[in-house]
Amino acid sequence: MNVIASRTTSLHIRRSGSRGPLLKQASRTQYCHLKLSPASTHRIRRFQSRKPTDNVVASSSRFFSSFVVNAATDADDIDDPTGVLIQHYNSLVQSGELSNDPYQLIALRELDRLRSECLTHLSEEETVFPTMGLLSLAWSNPETVEPELPKGVYLHGGVGCGKTYCMDLFHESLPSEVTQKVHFHKFMLEVHKAMHTAKNDNGLSGDEIFDFIIKDILERGRIICFDEFQVTDVADAMVLKRLFTGLMQNGAIIVATSNRPPRDLYLGGLQRDLFLPFIDLLEERLVEVSMWDSDTDYRLVGKESEETGTHAHKVYFIEDDCNNAKRKFNKLFDTLTHGAPISSIVLDVSGRQILIPKASREHNIARFSFYELCGEAKGAADYLAIGERFNTIFIDNVPRLEFHEVNLVRRWITLIDSLYECHVKIVLHTKASPDDMFVVDLENKVTDEVFAFDRTRSRMEEMRSEDYLKKKWVGAEHKKLNS
Repeated sequence: MNVIASRTTSLHIRRSGSRGPLLKQASRTQYCHLKLSPASTHRIRRFQSRKPTDNVVASSSRFFSSFVVNAATDADDIDDPTGVLIQHYNSLVQSGELSNDPYQLIALRELDRLRSECLTHLSEEETVFPTMGLLSLAWSNPETVEPELPKGVYLHGGVGCGKTYCMDLFHESLPSEVTQKVHFHKFMLEVHKAMHTAKNDNGLSGDEIFDFIIKDILERGRIICFDEFQVTDVADAMVLKRLFTGLMQNGAIIVATSNRPPRDLYLGGLQRDLFLPFIDLLEERLVEVSMWDSDTDYRLVGKESEETGTHAHKVYFIEDDCNNAKRKFNKLFDTLTHGAPISSIVLDVSGRQILIPKASREHNIARFSFYELCGEAKGAADYLAIGERFNTIFIDNVPRLEFHEVNLVRRWITLIDSLYECHVKIVLHTKASPDDMFVVDLENKVTDEVFAFDRTRSRMEEMRSEDYLKKKWVGAEHKKLNS
């Protein structure tokens, strides 16, 4: 696999010459919708029916020129002045909607390369985007992958670094007839359902089942963008090599985002030795782009918020100050978990079991009530284990604490200290602001808890700031990948 490291010093390995200022992207929650007009769609359909010519790329670029608004024209301003994605990205930076991020620029450069190559191949109907003989390649030689296909892109990095945003720019810049985007977990559920239908309802078996599924997938678009690519299920692991080989044999081009490098997929899984050929296939057919050196989490920052007056999203929903605080709290939970399955998880902490009542395994997000975290006997080891497992924690029904509730106060202090150490993002549905959360009377104002809560109050204020929300989570997965 061609690996593009995200360290800026490695940029010179692939391309020599001077480099202009590095540009950046935004959070995965900010989407740039680049829709085709009916006229543009018609032109592309006509373009696909033409014979290959020397000006294929130039013609394609004209079709998509409407996507670029106020793009830089000076070659010194961008590394690749012909790249539509980088130009559009640069226009957003110049307008103040985004700020510069070198790691996202690295990803966009590679996606621009793929986009250009895909458009070049749009007219090569018989080799890359066949309209007839969809399954013309023989299954008797499943190891052979069409060599003329452009290599896809595999983006991997930490939470919130902008992988999905970069892929969205790529996906939205292509005609809808040839591209599709799907969450990988949902995709595999549909694959297993289709396998069941092919076998039990259609009476198919063996290669016929995969032919049936591959034909259905490719009819939706041969450039397939997979979000949140991860493999945890043995049933998925056992079919991926055969499925993806068939897809690529028949013209599929793959783009994927993941929080795992390819070599770490299905790590520790059952019968992983049978899965390794699939990793080899990914490394052969996709260019790997690492974004692990990015220190920024963009999930909770973006355009300037009217509520906060900064680029930080609101993460404390305070009943005393906010109408519909609980509804807004729930909405943000749904937004960050993207409709992924929510279930309970049990963590083992030195032989003790800690119940996580609600969690998204896919996104490493947990949800508790205040009393589930602080109403039971828990200590620093428990809270650190939670902080090292989950990058974002939602805490519901946080009360205004009284001085006589000393155990609740102490546990909250320990919880905030532990989560702060791991750079965990906290989202609160709370009765009062940090300043008013702990009620102390004058007779007790010099106790240890009062002094300790001053630090907690300060950290809570910091934890909702733009600078903190952009920090990279340093939980156990991040430590493992960097050890």
